[in-house]
Amino acid sequence: MDAITVNNVSKRFGDVRALRHVSLSIPEGKVYALLGPNGAGKTTLIKILTTLLAPDSGSVAVGGYDVVENPRQVRRIIGLAGQFAAIDDHLTGRENLEMVARLYHLSRRQARERARSILEQLDLAGAANRTGRTYSGGMRRRLDLGASFITSPRILFLDEPTTGLDPRGRAELWQVIRGLILEGTTLQLTTQNLEEAEELADRIAIIDHGQVIAEGTAAELKDRIGGSVLEFRIPSDGNLEKAMAATSDLFTGQAEADAAVMRISGAVDSTSQALKEVVRRLDREQIRIADIHLRRPTLNEVFLALTGKEAEE
Repeated sequence: MDAITVNNVSKRFGDVRALRHVSLSIPEGKVYALLGPNGAGKTTLIKILTTLLAPDSGSVAVGGYDVVENPRQVRRIIGLAGQFAAIDDHLTGRENLEMVARLYHLSRRQARERARSILEQLDLAGAANRTGRTYSGGMRRRLDLGASFITSPRILFLDEPTTGLDPRGRAELWQVIRGLILEGTTLQLTTQNLEEAEELADRIAIIDHGQVIAEGTAAELKDRIGGSVLEFRIPSDGNLEKAMAATSDLFTGQAEADAAVMRISGAVDSTSQALKEVVRRLDREQIRIADIHLRRPTLNEVFLALTGKEAEE
């Protein structure tokens, strides 16, 4: 059974078409990542899925409930953590969670017990009585995430959950998210962090200019651009332009040259033959090779090939 079904949804803001006939489905208990550059329509779609906006056309069902006809039922079964940590700086960590629990109509005893459990789960028990203003960025994001699953929602929406976090804070939050996944929560993740999508998601959709332009597992998306990536680097005293001229026709698309590290890379089809031919040609041109290797495309290279942009643009 699908936890979320989006069918031919469009949304316009004046002259701006934020979403154009978007369709997708998310099975129960899975993690579905939505990738796209800024302005692609990701947050608009999240707002529709969480009943904060109504679509202009099309239909959306979350947990079997239509988001327009049954918004109250949808809100009872979902949790949402937005792009920015929404905690009260004047309340303690414990008070923040208890306040949210009470807003969900839990009793005082239930709210207190649920807050204690979540603080322990998020490794925030030691800071439970500190005010929000004293929390680091990573701690604030974890507390905000805890508030989003205070009622153990069936479906959880995370919109750019690790924006602004350092690598350690990001890793800590990923660990929390993995715990939710193990408990069977259906997770809809919106992110510009391609490593995050590859680490956590069962399936990934890429959205650009309000349209889903590709969908599948990380491996399936990488197969979209085909073959492997061949990279080689020459010594710092080498001639990068000469190396590019000698090898550029071996790549299936446009090769990229990075002068900062004296590296050339690009997609190739016949991997072993291409590697041998690069070595042969550079030797003929008397250009030394510092290192050379083949690898699978990265998700960032897939994203760039499909959208023409880097993920963070």
